[in-house]
Parts: sequence; C-alpha cells; structure tokens
Amino acid sequence: MLPAHLTPLDGKPPRPPGPAGFLPFALLGVGVVAETADGTLRPAWLSWTALAAACALYAGVVVLTFRGRPRPAWIALAALAAVVTLMAARYGASWRYLFPLVGVACGIALYGRAVRVVLAALTVLTAATVWAQGASVEPVMAFSWGTFSTGLVVATLLHLYAVIGELRETRRRLAEAAVAEERLRFARDLHDLLGHTLSVIVVKAEAVRRLARRDPAQAERQAGDIEAVGRQALTEVREAVTGYRRAGLLGELARARDALAAAGIEATVHHSGPAPVGEQEALLGWVVREGVTNVIRHSGATRVEIEVGADTIRIRDDGRPAAAHPPPANQADTPMRASQGTEPADPVNGGSGLRGLAERLARAGGHIQAGPLPQGGYELTARLPPRRPTG
Repeated sequence: MLPAHLTPLDGKPPRPPGPAGFLPFALLGVGVVAETADGTLRPAWLSWTALAAACALYAGVVVLTFRGRPRPAWIALAALAAVVTLMAARYGASWRYLFPLVGVACGIALYGRAVRVVLAALTVLTAATVWAQGASVEPVMAFSWGTFSTGLVVATLLHLYAVIGELRETRRRLAEAAVAEERLRFARDLHDLLGHTLSVIVVKAEAVRRLARRDPAQAERQAGDIEAVGRQALTEVREAVTGYRRAGLLGELARARDALAAAGIEATVHHSGPAPVGEQEALLGWVVREGVTNVIRHSGATRVEIEVGADTIRIRDDGRPAAAHPPPANQADTPMRASQGTEPADPVNGGSGLRGLAERLARAGGHIQAGPLPQGGYELTARLPPRRPTG
C-alpha cells in the first residue's frame, strides 16, 4: 500500500512496492561492512554501531511512512542524515555511499515541494562533505548527483502510483455517473412514452363506459382504438428499450389530434416555414406529446391551437384560470413559468415530464417557456436554435 498522504480516496490504489520493496536499499551499506570487517575503518566499534543505527533509522523511515505516521518518519530521516553525514566526514571511503540511501529515504517520507527542497539541501551537504575530504570534482559530482537522482526517482515513482490510483478512482466515478445518466434518460423516455399513451387509454376507456349502453357500435370502435393504442405503446416501449425510437413530429401530431378528439377537445394545427427535420423534428415531436398529454390531464380546455415552425412549436389552450395551477415550489426561480405544461396539478410526477423535456431541449441548445395567457388559458412554447444551412 501507499503512504497515507498518497492514498487515493477509495483506499484501493494499485499495488506499488511496499516497505519490503524499499528495505533492500539498505544494501548500499555493504561497502561499510566490508571495510569495517577488514580493519580499514577504525575504531571498528564506532563504524559498526553507526552502521546499525543508520540501517535501523532507514527501516524506521520506510515503515513509519507506509503506516501513515509522517512526523516520526521525518524525525528518523533527520537522524539518518545526521549519522551518515558525521560518519562520512569521519571515515570517508564507503560511508559516502550511504548518502544515496538518505536520498531514497527523502523520496519515501517527503512529498510535494518539501521533497525538492530537502533533496536539494542534501545534495549540497553531500557535495560539501565529499569536497571537504579533498576529493576531486568527479567524486563530488558522482555522490551528489547519485543522492539527488535516487531520491527524485523514488519520489516520482510513488507519485505516479498515486496518480494511477486517482485515475482509476476517477474512471470508476465517471462510469457510475454515466450509468446514472443513462438510467435518468431511460426513465425520462418511458415517462414520455407511457404518460401520453396511458392518458389516451384512460380518455377512450371513459368514452367506452359512457357509450356502452346508448351507442354500442361507437363504444366498440373506441375499444378498438384502445387496443390499437396499447399495441402501439408496446411497440414504442420495445423500440425505446433497444434505443432506436425517434419521436416523429407528423406522427405525434396525428396522435395528438386523435387523443384530443377523444377527450372532446377541438384541435387546430398551423404550419409556418419549412418543416423541421432530423433532430429538431424528433425533439419537437416530444414537445407535442408532452404538451398535449398535459392539456388532456390538467387544463380542462375545450380548444387547443398548435403552431409548428421550423425550430419552434407553440401549444395554446383555453383551459382553467391560473389559480387552478399554482406553480410548484421547486420551479419558482426558473424560466419555466406556471402552466399546464409544468404539471402543477399532477400529484404523481410533480412536473417531471416537462422537466425531462426541458433537459432534452437544453442539451440541443433550446429552451421551454410556459405560463398563463392574459386573455385566459395557457401556452407552452419550445424553441430550438435555427437549423444551420447545409452545403
């Protein structure tokens, strides 16, 4: 596992070298062992004692850092640097090879700006100690550069492992966000599909109930319409599940006329400008479906006018006064004003249909406005960016 200050948020980073991967760096002291054993370094007891202390301090730096105890690790690091510097100044020779060991300890225990500052200071200390012993430029450069580079490589290695862990965590969260977005889209599609269809089925079922005794033939026709609408709904749900359905504007207008007529609402459709095509047609088809569904459910209207443009659609009815449709609290500060389109009287979905529709149009750069008219009734207007000419 990584040191505590490098652990990603979920605590499950990739597996970098643990303490066991860094403890073998203590083998840099093998030269001190050899020279002390053959009597080169005298007094031998001092060299042995200092070497044991250096190895113990280095192991302490590694273990304490990886266990998430940075302050004791820093104290051990400072003590390790002091022991190595004093022994290198006292004996020289193979003790100078332990300066890179201190650099490794710096790369493990420190991070950020601190590791750069401390490594720079340690490099200067190494160069000064070796130079004070009368060494030439080559040994000074070799030991100082070895100290700096080993510490920098270790610090960079641990940082890269931390970045990899953060990237994996970010990828996991993005995947979760994508799944949540897809679930929201699918729920919105099902609402748009089934809300309108079920409203039509309810209206036609009421007509069947009214006509069952006085006009059985007409009631039979209405029942046949219910069957047709149900079958069409099944087809649309299957297409939505497979992701291929696109709401065509002309088809939605035809269904809207039929649904409004079954509800006893007179419908008038006006076309102006070129017909919408492509994505604009699909989006305006969703507007017709949602707007007409809300008129049937909530408005109590007797007449509806639908105006269709190349990138605009307007649905206007002569429904109940504004007092019958108080604005929902969570939409008071939005451009979407109170209307039949906001579904304020719907206790089931609380306006989720129009909010979902607004999200669809917003992704395409469009917007929705809805509100009461001064002369009475309500108006729902959807606008999309003008279609860019091709060629």
